[in-house]
Amino acid sequence: MRKGVLEYCILSILEGEDKYASEILEALKDAKMLVVEGTIYPLLTRLKNAGLLNYRWEESTSGPPRKYYALTETGKVFLSELNTTWDELRTAVNLVTNAKNK
Repeated sequence: MRKGVLEYCILSILEGEDKYASEILEALKDAKMLVVEGTIYPLLTRLKNAGLLNYRWEESTSGPPRKYYALTETGKVFLSELNTTWDELRTAVNLVTNAKNK
């Protein structure tokens, strides 16, 4: 379940703005989702291979070139579907857990 949620979070982070891996890790860290580089790079590669992301290299003024990730059109559609699925899941869980607490 965590893997699916992590993919959803990464796609959401990239919605509307290209980011490099360190920025993605920082956004996850800010959300209290502790993820290490050894987890994120294979996930980004898997999302790219699935056609949901692409990347471009960009020169950096403070070090080596950076690989910026962006959603593809397929990724945008998939993210929209995930948003719907997440809303349905959240509603269902709230119904079950709220009924139990009454």
